[in-house]
Amino acid sequence: MTIREMCDAFGVTPRTLRFYESKELIFPIRDGQKRLFTRRDRARLKLILRGKRFGFSLEEIRQLLDLYDEDDQQRTQIMRAHELAQTRLAEMERERAELDDAITELREQIAWGEQMLDSMNRTAAE
Repeated sequence: MTIREMCDAFGVTPRTLRFYESKELIFPIRDGQKRLFTRRDRARLKLILRGKRFGFSLEEIRQLLDLYDEDDQQRTQIMRAHELAQTRLAEMERERAELDDAITELREQIAWGEQMLDSMNRTAAE
């Protein structure tokens, strides 16, 4: 695929693809100024985007992608991905709990503010 086809297929910009290439996450074939992306690049980009959505760092993603080349039928890669996923899930659940607490507190503050405004409006109307 060309860079434009990759951008269209994955909803990314050419700059993003060049950045991932500079970080050695994807390895397009260079034909002069043209970049041609292989099936492997497409699979790697799909995993990169999924990893980013889950909150993995680019370094974590790169390490996981590099483990694909281990000669153990992806056992090491899957084990490491599982470990990272468990850690990230725990972080996300903690963040969600903190966000839920903040939402509850903000709702209470809004309700208090509404009560105060109602009280002030009643006093002003009297």
